[in-house]
Amino acid sequence: MRVVEADALRADYGTIVGGRSTVVVANLPYNVATPLVVHLLESEPLITRMLVMVQKEVGERLAANAGDEAYGAVSLRVAYFADAKVVGKVPPTVFVPKPKVDSVLVSLVRRQAVRIDPALVAEDELFSVIRLAFGQRRKMLRRSLAGWTSEGVFERAGVEETRRPEELTIEEFAALVAAK
Repeated sequence: MRVVEADALRADYGTIVGGRSTVVVANLPYNVATPLVVHLLESEPLITRMLVMVQKEVGERLAANAGDEAYGAVSLRVAYFADAKVVGKVPPTVFVPKPKVDSVLVSLVRRQAVRIDPALVAEDELFSVIRLAFGQRRKMLRRSLAGWTSEGVFERAGVEETRRPEELTIEEFAALVAAK
């Protein structure tokens, strides 16, 4: 085991992992947890697993599934690359000084391949539509995607236009993009 002292958002992970499959175990501060996890998933394929302790709300967002209150564009970004789940709760009483927030442990296991085949649906197109939809998350898809959609897209994708973004799986978003 080796300890590396560096700014996690700017570190040279290629040098750090040295061409080896790597596991990250970390207690992440709230303000860097989401950007760091997403950055590592997007850019460091040799990091195959992560176990991170984060603020409860952040952890729930990272591991949320369609229909969960915490589900959003970040949940979909994580799901594109990895399988994530909350695997433990950490109460404030275990820390000194005691924080005013609860924490959770989130397990992230990188998938062998991204969840949506880029040959079928380009990653940038998929996430452009996801960001657009979640920009107005409480509106029905027919409203939040009004400027993007074309005639018959919802029917071809098999997705009801009256659903809201937080109800769709990543596969359903991909079906919408493919149906355009």
